[in-house]
Amino acid sequence: MKDLIRAHAGLLFAGVATFVMMGAGQSLYGPALPAFSRIFGVSEAQAGMLVSAHWVGCFLGVAIMYLRGAGITPRHALAAMTLGAAAVAALAGWWMTIAGAVIFGMGYGLSTAVFNPRVLRAFGRHGPSMLSLLNATFGVGAIAAPLIFVALGSDPRWSFGLTAAFAAAIWAFAGPAGREAAAATVAATAFRPHWGIMGFGAVAIGLEASLIGLGPTALIRAGVAEATAAKLLSGFFVVFLAARVVLIFVAHRIAPFLLYTLAVGAAAICALGAVFLSPSLFFVAMGASAGLFFPGFYVTASAKMGEDLRVPPSIIASGLVGGIGAPLVLAPLMAVTGERGFFWVVAGVTLALTVAAVLSLRRMKV
Repeated sequence: MKDLIRAHAGLLFAGVATFVMMGAGQSLYGPALPAFSRIFGVSEAQAGMLVSAHWVGCFLGVAIMYLRGAGITPRHALAAMTLGAAAVAALAGWWMTIAGAVIFGMGYGLSTAVFNPRVLRAFGRHGPSMLSLLNATFGVGAIAAPLIFVALGSDPRWSFGLTAAFAAAIWAFAGPAGREAAAATVAATAFRPHWGIMGFGAVAIGLEASLIGLGPTALIRAGVAEATAAKLLSGFFVVFLAARVVLIFVAHRIAPFLLYTLAVGAAAICALGAVFLSPSLFFVAMGASAGLFFPGFYVTASAKMGEDLRVPPSIIASGLVGGIGAPLVLAPLMAVTGERGFFWVVAGVTLALTVAAVLSLRRMKV
């Protein structure tokens, strides 16, 4: 294992740094939505468009990977994230800010499709564990960013500006990782999409995007102060990170779709806890489930669909369908379903998803 880490040190270092920055950038949207609403004079539902804009950009990035994946390097992804975060920080107007979120999301999507398959492949049988490590580092940035946002006076200019600076710094050192990534590329083979697992991914990633992007607003509607909601989002990501760190040591020992099933079942229990007991406590607890959605889904889909160059972007694109659509549906619903309506919806979706996953365990075995 040490030899593998040394052999792929450039790829791993660039991936870890990029995922830290990705976590920071994505987690800022949730606590910043009330600030954007005030700055631009838009409603909470309209401010939620920023979350969907981010995921639209992700979809565009993944589409680029599908069409031109062999020529994309980490530096392309980091350049897009730098420009996008800088555009959001500029606050040059509502639609310019939306455009910045799209560009940042495009770099996010490129990074996900660049690093995940190459790390999974580079580390052989330890690939699922290293994939968990890579995605766990996302939580490090996601924990820190809301706290930094509050410390900087809840001002999107400073927080997104720092994100842009961090992305630019990683870009400066990402050259060797680009060459390593290119060397890891495999030739195109038969392409066999598996619609079942991609459907499960769409729903799960939609839930994850909604919890991260709309969760703080849902907490505020339930009576939590804005600053406290931002801190609770950091707590969500502490639990998110803890779940992925544990997964580093056990991912190669548990069937990936069983992991997915257990994660959505736990999310259903936590959502019910948020409805009937404490939104704050159980929102934070749902971080563990959210941290396990993607690894269980991605490893299952990779095993089912093979190593064709079009497979990784197709897998990620299926998740982005949910990531784009779910916030657009849930943001308006929050305004008409009561103070805990968001958690009622999450409970209903996760309960239905758990039943479907249990019934599909045998078919999804890899």
